[in-house]
Amino acid sequence: MRRVCFGPKYIFILKYRGLCAVRFLRSKTMIRSGNPALKESTFLDLGSGAVVRGGDQVMTLNGTVNKTGFLLLLTVLTAAFAWSQVQITEQGVIGAGPYIWGGAIGGLVLALVTTFKKTWSPVTAPLYALVEGFFLGAISSMFEARFPGIVIQAVMLTFGTLFALLFAYRSGLIKATENFKLGVVAATGGIALLYLVSFALSFFNIQVPYIHQSGIIGIGFSLFVVVIAALNLVLDFDFIETGVEQGAPKYMEWYGAFGLMVTLVWLYIEFLRLLSKIQSRN
Repeated sequence: MRRVCFGPKYIFILKYRGLCAVRFLRSKTMIRSGNPALKESTFLDLGSGAVVRGGDQVMTLNGTVNKTGFLLLLTVLTAAFAWSQVQITEQGVIGAGPYIWGGAIGGLVLALVTTFKKTWSPVTAPLYALVEGFFLGAISSMFEARFPGIVIQAVMLTFGTLFALLFAYRSGLIKATENFKLGVVAATGGIALLYLVSFALSFFNIQVPYIHQSGIIGIGFSLFVVVIAALNLVLDFDFIETGVEQGAPKYMEWYGAFGLMVTLVWLYIEFLRLLSKIQSRN
């Protein structure tokens, strides 16, 4: 199997999308203005400076959940198709390249468009899910060929983490305080920077030592990244809850679902990397 599928460049593409689409959302999210002329349903978009009014069609929790489920369904459908198109032979992997590169680049473009044009999210979020599915299906097939059973393990761990953190958030065990958000965003940015440096160095055949290997340091690093990726889910929950409470416009349901999808994709990929490192030691 080609080593390239386990290199940092694909993970960086995913993380870069996560930073642009979710973490950047935190700094430009619609917030309640301190202006007394702005009522409960009126918000200020810090990105454009425009006042946005939710009106009668506002963001709801059920709507966001339903749209998240729909995006997951679209991702599974295209992932299954891409999986079926990848062939693992003694000569190597056949057919994965177009889905990996097409999904990675296409997903990046759609994520950036969605980030800067939130009102387009009812269209761009489903397109993102479809394109991302191609990427996940192809790369999952390659991981599965080398480590049988790893994909179902990663899927179960991803959704197990999602539901565990959702319970912890709803029960108040974890609260998205400002210091908590700052710490998670800072750690996420540091990881993204490290992946960026690793990605750039790979063009010169230079590998950042230890972190991408299956030694104790490499496994420890992957565990740390998994924890940070999981904590990003708490920020997503907080964003969705805040949008619902403040009566954000209806299209923000798609935007909230999109942000949650980006984090889930990153978490799933990191679980694949962690499990592959552990299994390669056996």
